[in-house]
Amino acid sequence: MNNQDKTDHKPTNATTQTPTPLRCLTGSLISGGLAIALYSLTAAIAQTFAAKPIHSDNPAVINIASAVRTLVVGITALGTGIFGLVALGLIGLAIQILIQQATKKGSPS
Repeated sequence: MNNQDKTDHKPTNATTQTPTPLRCLTGSLISGGLAIALYSLTAAIAQTFAAKPIHSDNPAVINIASAVRTLVVGITALGTGIFGLVALGLIGLAIQILIQQATKKGSPS
């Protein structure tokens, strides 16, 4: 039914780039900036929800609104945490690469 070749085809113009400390730190700055932006968004959303209580006597409406508010704040908090951890990981990778480069230069060949 499917006449496609089963072999793995790699793109001919694909280049692998090794990570450098500068690239890691640049990515870390970008990720850290996004984490800070998402943190301020999370705080603003939480303050807005706290300032505007749910006005209803229907328990179903209160439960659904509460769940939606929790999900919205939770998603932005999750994004904050992910981007923050990526920033820390990239800083750690930059330090690891610097240490590896220093030990290669210091050790005799």
